[in-house]
Amino acid sequence: MNAVVEPSRHKLTIDDFVRMGEAGIFAEDARIELIEGDLFDMPPIGTRHSSVSNRLTRLLVRLAGDAAIVSVGNPVLLPPWSMPQPDFLLLRPCADFYEAAHPGAGDVLLAIELGDATLRFDRITKARVYAANGINEYWVVDLPGRRLHVHRGPTPGGSWASVEKYDAPFRVSPAALPALTLSSDDLWPTRP
Repeated sequence: MNAVVEPSRHKLTIDDFVRMGEAGIFAEDARIELIEGDLFDMPPIGTRHSSVSNRLTRLLVRLAGDAAIVSVGNPVLLPPWSMPQPDFLLLRPCADFYEAAHPGAGDVLLAIELGDATLRFDRITKARVYAANGINEYWVVDLPGRRLHVHRGPTPGGSWASVEKYDAPFRVSPAALPALTLSSDDLWPTRP
């Protein structure tokens, strides 16, 4: 009698993902993220996303000063299965600006995703991955809803001790950088 064997899923590691990129398997302009061993094609960035991203880049660089490195769209290593590329990372200062290696969860003061087309994925999947890997604080900017979801206190099971929703108008600071205050007007200025 033959045993029934179900096919198993092959998860990719960060090393697999990096080797695939180095081998030229992905198009040069591909927006692919490795999340929990799976590859995700991210949708094109729309104008609403890029506008808030440009505004937030300028603001974060100015407000963080020397207290943090503002990393825009770069990866964070969450071994062995995830290498997301959040829209923003506020990182602990590092003399070589992370030239020797990509930052890990312990280097992240704050991760920020701008949720538009990916809002559900950012609020559920990425929130779980960031918590499970010990990123201390994670914000999701809900672009269509003009609100901010602030996740604090990660648990090993992939949930958060605190998740607060701020509807505009709001002012909020990351726990690790209390002098850095972000307001809804910074993200969505009032039109004259």
